[in-house]
Amino acid sequence: MQTHVKVVAVLLIVFSALGVLVALGAMAMFGGAAGIVGAAAEGDDAALALPIIGLTGTIVTIFLLALSVPGLLAGYGLLNLKPWGRILGIVLCAINLINIPFGTVFGIYGLWVLLNNESERLFLSSVQPLP
Repeated sequence: MQTHVKVVAVLLIVFSALGVLVALGAMAMFGGAAGIVGAAAEGDDAALALPIIGLTGTIVTIFLLALSVPGLLAGYGLLNLKPWGRILGIVLCAINLINIPFGTVFGIYGLWVLLNNESERLFLSSVQPLP
């Protein structure tokens, strides 16, 4: 079961890294659009459009990062067999169930792995008692 946990961790890291790249791409795209509008347009229309483009780009980037960063943390926690990583992984896999079709398949697989009794013992055995 340890191999399955590592597979889930790597998949979480890969999907989350792709999400971070998409967020950076969205930031660059909206920044480029704002630059083009600012350079090409004249008058009140540009003054009205620039804040809207900037605000939209900021909201999209923050939203995508907010969805991606927890996956990176969960993947790290799962690779190091941290109990909090298992809990965060379960939550993220449950949320992924609504992302049809790939997220659903990944969510089912992740929940099967992380809710398994053997993997639960794996995470409990990695907890060190306090001195």
